[in-house]
Order: sequence, then structure tokens, then C-alpha cells
Amino acid sequence: MARSPEGASVKSTDSGALALADALLPWAAAALGPLLLWQGRSVRRRALKLPEAQGPREGEAGTGEVCLRLLIVGDSSAAGVGAATQEQALAGCLARELAAATGLRVRWQLLAQSGDGSAEALRRLEAAQPRPADLMLAVLGVNDAVALRSPARWLADLERLDQLARRKAGVRYTLHTAVPPMQVFPLLPQPLRGLLGWQAARLNRALTRALRGQHGRGLHAMPADWQGSAAGLMADDGFHPGPPGYRLWARELARHLHDLGLAARLR
Repeated sequence: MARSPEGASVKSTDSGALALADALLPWAAAALGPLLLWQGRSVRRRALKLPEAQGPREGEAGTGEVCLRLLIVGDSSAAGVGAATQEQALAGCLARELAAATGLRVRWQLLAQSGDGSAEALRRLEAAQPRPADLMLAVLGVNDAVALRSPARWLADLERLDQLARRKAGVRYTLHTAVPPMQVFPLLPQPLRGLLGWQAARLNRALTRALRGQHGRGLHAMPADWQGSAAGLMADDGFHPGPPGYRLWARELARHLHDLGLAARLR
């Protein structure tokens, strides 16, 4: 199984310190406000603007007799920024890996846009007419981390997103991807990088607690290689995965879903 999201599994002796640090994060952000604002503007000015991956936002992979219907909802990484085509991006890679791992035919659809946080993704799904789906992959959290949204509001949006996907598309299982370790993103300078890394871990810890004991939702950490130096897996903008990163991510997601007994669960 994949390792737990960074900061999600902690010793009880550390929980008090983590809680205190989480509580102090908004104060630290306020104290560093002018510097962080300047750094954020500087990053936006010099950042390489990459487009979303081109190509159809639905497709099929594999030849199995049983079809697994996959809905991918999310932000710029779900939309494939950093890859030229959807076949090289997360959606295409995951469909192929999932078909190979499970022996199922995978029919996928993508509902994602750069800049979306959990609230925007929820509104996008509310306005859409998604095809029937068995499984939803929710790729959200980076933009919520950047906005320093509270864990409570983020969790509430994700809960509503799951309920809406079940009602509109018939989704039976939702897999949330953990917020990536933003402290290793090459584009970001310090202290902005460290602050966003801590906020990402804070959201992951909250989501881990919220999903504990649930059978219809799960959480998957970023691949272990992302927890160290992610530079070789990222696109030229230093912020999004490149094709190698998407391939690795998709392989780990497919392995995780296979280990859950997904084929038997959704039949």
C-alpha cells in the first residue's frame, strides 16, 4: 500500500505540538504577510504558464468484459498541465494502468480546470451532466492550500462533492488524492514554500481524520518519490507534474485501487 500522506500519521506525543503549530499557522501567515505577498506576486510574474493537456476529455482503455467507469474531478494537475496530451496526463495514464492492474475495461471522463479549489470543483460538478460513474478520483487541495482555506471548510466541500457525485453520476467509491508536498516544489521560494508545505500537510491530516472508518471514500498519498526531491518528475514550470510524474502517480493510484479489491467491490 502507499505510504500515508505526509503529516497524516503521527505519534500521540506529537499530536499536541502539531495541533499548536496548525493553530499558529494563520498567525505566522499574517506576520509574514508583506513578504509572502511579494513572493507570491513575484512567482506569478516569472512562472512559466503552461496550458492544460490537449485532447478529448473522455476515453477508454483496456479490453476487459467488465467496464469500470471513472470520473476524474479536480484542478490543473487533473487537467494535465505539464503534459502535451491527455494520453500523457493523469487521466490517460491512470486509465491504462487501472485497466492493466484490474483486467477491467476502463471508461473515463474528466471534469477539471486550472485554478479550481474544492469550492469551484463543487460548482463545476453541480453545473455539469456527468456520465454514470462507479469511481470518482478527486484531485484537489493545492489551490485550497494556496488560499490558506481552513480544513473545516475544505472538508465540507469535499463531503458535498462526494454526495453530489453519488447523486448525479451514481459514484460508489471516491478516492481523494492527498495534497502534494508543496515544500519540495522548485518554483516556490522560502518562506512561502515552507508555509504552503505545512498548510498542505495540515489539510492532509484533517482529511485523514475525517475519512477514518469510512468505507465509501479513501485517501491516497503522493508517490514516495514526491516526498523527497520532486524536480525530476515535474514539468518545466516547477509546479506541475511532467509526463514522468503523471506516469508514476497513475501507477501508484492503480496499485492502490487494485489492492483495495476494486474489481470485486464495484461489480
